[in-house]
Amino acid sequence: MGRIVLEKADGVATLTVDSPEVRNGLTPDMGRELVAACEEVDADPAVGAAVVRGAGGTFCSGADRRRWRPGADQAEDATYRDTGAVYQAFVRVGKLAVPTIAAVRGAAVGAGMNLMLATDLRVVAEDARLLAGFLRIGLHPGGGFFTLAGRTAGREATAAMGLFGQEIDGRRAVEIGLAWTAVPDDEVEDTAHRLAAGPAQDPALAREAVRSFRTELGPPAIGWDAAVEFERATQMWSQRRRTSS
Repeated sequence: MGRIVLEKADGVATLTVDSPEVRNGLTPDMGRELVAACEEVDADPAVGAAVVRGAGGTFCSGADRRRWRPGADQAEDATYRDTGAVYQAFVRVGKLAVPTIAAVRGAAVGAGMNLMLATDLRVVAEDARLLAGFLRIGLHPGGGFFTLAGRTAGREATAAMGLFGQEIDGRRAVEIGLAWTAVPDDEVEDTAHRLAAGPAQDPALAREAVRSFRTELGPPAIGWDAAVEFERATQMWSQRRRTSS
């Protein structure tokens, strides 16, 4: 079973997705743990920034497909709630009261892309593999992917990734505005923590600044919460029509 690990040092919280046997795929229980960890971060006024990372040299491969039930009724109560728990994991990261950075090594796929895009800033490995991948496996995107990608990379890149299944590496992510910097794999997490150390020096100011940042620059067309719900029914349809994992 996977877990979420929360560590705090020098004003920086580090949230680690730790399920390396499935390349850090998120289970519903891990989604709930991530929400709880975010609540703990917000409740600690000494924390002024957060870094989100994956254990074992990879970021997040999306939802843990071992829990999928292809062809099942996605509106059935337990299934609906479990899917919602994964969605709420990255929605809650996006609402953390402190500036957030994704430290992306290895792969970020599907819901892992959403988790990465939920943060305020991204540091990626030059050879990172970034792939929405939903249509490749017969699923409509979920979790407001188009809103998340569109607010960073713009319409063209979002179409390439979300509609046409294009995979990009870290260098390309920087070129299209999806990430701030691409560095060698072994420098990703140190770089992210060096950046996080800046706002962590004054947590109260950092919290006020990031609140203004998100209010002023948030997604312009449809709110993220609305986008999650807008996409959900169609993704449920796409899950229901599948016959295999």
